[in-house]
Amino acid sequence: MKPCLLFPLLLAAASASAAHWSNFRGPNFDGSSPAKNLPVRFSQTENVAWTAALPGPSAATPAVWGDRVFVSSTDSAERSVVALAFDRKTGGPLWRHKAADRARPDDRSNYASPSPLTDGEHVWFFYGNGQLVCYTVAGQEVWRRDIQRDHGAFAFLWTFATSPLLHDGRLYLQVLQRNTPVQGRGFSDRPNESYLLAMDPKTGRDLWRHVRPAKAREESLEAFSTPTPFTHDGRAELLIAGGDDLSGHDPATGRELWRWGTWNPERITHWRLVPSPVAGGGVVLACAPKGSPIYAVKAGQNGTLTDAHIAWQSVVRELSSDVSTPAFYDGHFFVVNSDRRLVFKVAPADGRIVWQGELPGRAKVEGSPTLADGKLYVMSHSGDVFVVDAGSEFKVLHTAAMGEPNARDLRAGVAVTDGQLFVRTAEKLYAVGKN
Repeated sequence: MKPCLLFPLLLAAASASAAHWSNFRGPNFDGSSPAKNLPVRFSQTENVAWTAALPGPSAATPAVWGDRVFVSSTDSAERSVVALAFDRKTGGPLWRHKAADRARPDDRSNYASPSPLTDGEHVWFFYGNGQLVCYTVAGQEVWRRDIQRDHGAFAFLWTFATSPLLHDGRLYLQVLQRNTPVQGRGFSDRPNESYLLAMDPKTGRDLWRHVRPAKAREESLEAFSTPTPFTHDGRAELLIAGGDDLSGHDPATGRELWRWGTWNPERITHWRLVPSPVAGGGVVLACAPKGSPIYAVKAGQNGTLTDAHIAWQSVVRELSSDVSTPAFYDGHFFVVNSDRRLVFKVAPADGRIVWQGELPGRAKVEGSPTLADGKLYVMSHSGDVFVVDAGSEFKVLHTAAMGEPNARDLRAGVAVTDGQLFVRTAEKLYAVGKN
């Protein structure tokens, strides 16, 4: 194709992706978006297009497509988990469905942490109790299934959460769990297998189930990450982090292409993994838990890798992330240290820290950062949304107190489209900026 014809197509593709935030980590699957004209200054009342009430808390990032916004939520009054859709222009409720009874196993977590995803025709909701439901964007239920009923009870000490992935005509779900039962959950008569499941997104039917074993022990087998699609030198992969290892898989079959491990050579038993992998600049990034380093593995590998295949690992102790998934934007990684409220801009080639800075406040920052329009957006446990300059030096441009009084444990990412932010707190959904 001639360059003069290719350029309009690239512009059209960028414009289309800027109009949507279809999944947990956005249109590029790396926390970034080409969206422009995003607001810097806002509050609960300033520069807000609309506000919609939510029935309960959730850590799920909203999904946005066209004139609809989709939200996974708990219903505190009914003690259930629900799927919600709102009018993007007005915030008016379009539809609501109860997905399952029982919203939470304890007072610090709930089953509505996985983020919904959409392709503009359908929207899929997964919940930590195993319910997976597909609706049309108009709200008609297409199919539903219970993953625990079909593939066995989840063997997790903590409340299971992973966001589903839609890619290249397949719906993926990963279950990386411990191989023995815990607190009565999981098989007691045979090992619990960790697996990657591929389904037909239109019917929910299993296409294949790939077992992913690991040498990790007990809780360190548990992962709350999400598969990440990635293409390097023409080869498509699904990246998976968990069980002390990072691996790449064939999206068509689940076959393992390569694996590197481990960030846990001593096989410590309590290192569950939360951050998802992210790729960019010729490397794949994995964040080891509990204040451990970040590892950048050279892309395009095959087989069992050694430490010779590591491009770099962080040497500054604070360059670490126990919960937040990093982002890749404008040729750099952006990492949020959840416990220390630090933000790092990192060069992918060698791990050099371009800049670092501390976010204000005292609450943890466990939301995953969103990068677009030269800015970084991330929310704290208490609902403060920070706007940080993503340029040549660290600068906090604005802090917006969006959380309710006594808010805690807020972890949702900020979804963005051209001109707008979508911020989810425990009780409200805000559309920030004029559409």
